Amino acid sequence: MNLISCEKLEKSMVELQFSVDAETFKAAVNTAFKREGKKYAIPGFRKGKAPRHMIEKMYGADIFHYDAINDIFPEQYEAAVKEAAIDVVGRPEPEVVSMNEEDGVVLKVKVAVKPEVELGEYAGLTVTKEVKTVDEADVDAEIKRMQDRNGRLLTREGAAENGDTVDIDFEGFVDGKAFEGGKAEHYSLVLGSGSFIPGFEEQLVGHSAGEEFDINVKFPDEYGAEELAGKDATFKIKLHEVKYKELPELDDDFAKDVSEYDTLEELKSSIRTGIQTNQEKQAEQKVENDLIDQVVNNMKADIPDAMIDGRVDELVQDFEYRISQQGLKLEQYLQYMGMNMEQFRGEFREQAEKQVKMRLAMEAIVAKEGIVATDEEFEEEVQRIADAYKMEADKVKSIVDADAVKADLAVNKAIDFVKEKANIVTAAPEEKKEDAEG
Repeated sequence: MNLISCEKLEKSMVELQFSVDAETFKAAVNTAFKREGKKYAIPGFRKGKAPRHMIEKMYGADIFHYDAINDIFPEQYEAAVKEAAIDVVGRPEPEVVSMNEEDGVVLKVKVAVKPEVELGEYAGLTVTKEVKTVDEADVDAEIKRMQDRNGRLLTREGAAENGDTVDIDFEGFVDGKAFEGGKAEHYSLVLGSGSFIPGFEEQLVGHSAGEEFDINVKFPDEYGAEELAGKDATFKIKLHEVKYKELPELDDDFAKDVSEYDTLEELKSSIRTGIQTNQEKQAEQKVENDLIDQVVNNMKADIPDAMIDGRVDELVQDFEYRISQQGLKLEQYLQYMGMNMEQFRGEFREQAEKQVKMRLAMEAIVAKEGIVATDEEFEEEVQRIADAYKMEADKVKSIVDADAVKADLAVNKAIDFVKEKANIVTAAPEEKKEDAEG
């Protein structure tokens, strides 16, 4: 491989031009003929037995050239990238400039590269940390949730009321025809939960077990499935069972039953402490997010679309893996949500763009400040991963990319660096509001 040129284009794109010598190309063409030549039928020869020059005469002199280029491209392209010393972040777009077995091949490749980042201010930034006090209403709400989780479902003899759980069969029709996804048997539904389209749950209230009846509703204009959006629909209902929840008394016995505490007040105190700890974590996280936002807003970088698209790919794959653990395929999820893949990917784009910008900013700080992850920090991270996945540390080391792990650790240290250098002003929510109004 001989690197001819490396030209920077707009939007962090680079155009590489490189050549492959005639000897390498000839060998690749011959290999392609041995592999692909068996597919061609030539009159007078058994299939797969025709000589190369006969195949080329019938199908064209360059019949095996593109197969040869496909074979040698990965290695030759990688060598060109290494010699050009560029950090590619997207798929290459190759183009053949010239090719023949006497002179070899000249290829032109456009590819996205990691952009140059111009940092603005990142040390000495000012941010407000909003410290909340625990609202007793939040404590009471958690107690209510615990009470609800520990309630008993009992059969209601009369008509269903809001808050009851009903067991129903239903089938939906639009313009007199049943529609896909509109049918279920023995579906458990909490009335008032808002799980169904407006009007559905409300019309179940007042009916008793054993009844069969129709419900008339209208799908919202913005409903995910376009074929149903804004349409009037009729659901045929069969109500099998109505249950209501009997809640336990909120007393010391309740505290003993649901927790390690002996009294209701001790349980509330524990909940209060937990809420305070969680609010403190949220406040710290918001400080970090606000500082990162400032760093990102202060930097300049011409980010290629390939970086955003690549991060979207990763987020989609992660989502697909998580729902697969629940026995659900992505295609089924999209159908249920009334979305196509393009719309679904669009849901992740803003998040992906923000994450890419954050990573670029922190990597630039890592480089500028000479931040590195120590071997000790790497070992600690390996052990953390091992503990999380119940694996041996040596096994983790054999799986992970050590350089990638250290790069992630360095980015985290850059975030810590920005926080350490920041001016963090602590204020209660009321003080912050008064400052804004003032």
